[in-house]
Amino acid sequence: MLRFEERLDEWMNAHISEEKNHRRRELLNKGLGHGTVQFLRSIWFPAVGHFQHLFPEWEVRDFNNGYRYLDLAYMPGGAKGGIEIQGYGPHARDLDVRRFKDLCRRHCLLALDGWTFLPVAYPSIIDEPQQCQQLVLAFIGKFIAADAPSGLACLEVETLRLARRLLRPFTPLELAQHLRVTDRHARRILHKLVDLHILEVASGGEQRFRTYKLRI
Repeated sequence: MLRFEERLDEWMNAHISEEKNHRRRELLNKGLGHGTVQFLRSIWFPAVGHFQHLFPEWEVRDFNNGYRYLDLAYMPGGAKGGIEIQGYGPHARDLDVRRFKDLCRRHCLLALDGWTFLPVAYPSIIDEPQQCQQLVLAFIGKFIAADAPSGLACLEVETLRLARRLLRPFTPLELAQHLRVTDRHARRILHKLVDLHILEVASGGEQRFRTYKLRI
């Protein structure tokens, strides 16, 4: 836990010190919301292990020349991924029609501007952290094969990327079709990644593993 707090402080301080936009710098100085911190602590950091390419309180323009802020922006190599934590308290339950329409419009504008948007419900962070971690890895997998361990061959890296994109266990046949290799070759790749503790067996007996998934 101490490691997370230290890394979080370093990450936030770096963004504050480098930010030239006074609006965003003021937001950063106020600190992140409780939901965002809980998401980073329970979901992002355990699943990803770092904050590279992640930007808090990222400013975007709307179509009315105003400014809106994403809880988190994930932008490796110029990609545009947005993450927002959706609370569920009196504010959310009593959302009036005007604010509901504005929320939908906000999501539309982000999509039209090329953002891939990942809304995360706060209750899911508390109640379903592993499912949220899998969603985050799938989200990252849309942009890059993030943090592939050194020494992996290109097909092994692509297998890791596929595992991060999928939200379910997958079969050797699915991998073989994706990689355009034989079923036997796909199984060799899967067995190696299991031995390296990158993947784990999701179903099947000792004689025949049927499905695999990312190890979290």
